[in-house]
Amino acid sequence: MTKEEKAVVIDNLAAQLNEYPHFYITDIEALNAEQTAALRRKCFESGVKLVVVKNTLLTKALEKVEKADAELVAKLEGPTSIMFAEVAKMPAQLIKEFRKTSDKPVLKAAYVEGCVYVGDSQVEMLSNIKSREELIGDIVALLQSPAKNVISALQANAGQKIAGLVKTLETRNN
Repeated sequence: MTKEEKAVVIDNLAAQLNEYPHFYITDIEALNAEQTAALRRKCFESGVKLVVVKNTLLTKALEKVEKADAELVAKLEGPTSIMFAEVAKMPAQLIKEFRKTSDKPVLKAAYVEGCVYVGDSQVEMLSNIKSREELIGDIVALLQSPAKNVISALQANAGQKIAGLVKTLETRNN
């Protein structure tokens, strides 16, 4: 591969690292052609982009987009593939599901929600992580709950309670 070809690959990787907010660095070595095709199909169906890369080129692309965390770069040994995703937990769920029939892919590291997760032991936790939008939805639901309770209580016996409150306030003011 010439320097120009390497520069093109690095630029393409850097563009994908900027385009996708989350990526998982995995090892899919030892998967046969049928298993690899099945993994690629599942990735495509799930909206995950799977790319096999050279470690040195990925390191340079990470440096170019300023995501070259020391722990992340340290995991770039041996065969490496990257799973790019819009939804943070999708690659982890895909890995978990695929492992029901195979012992690969193995998670080396992941960059999710601006944080680096290192090691295959993180797959379970990453598969249950909530997206930013899900967390905001949970918070909004929690904030709405007390207000809904007050409104429904007022609506249940609104006429009697409000009239009683008004009458009590009138007697106190007199």
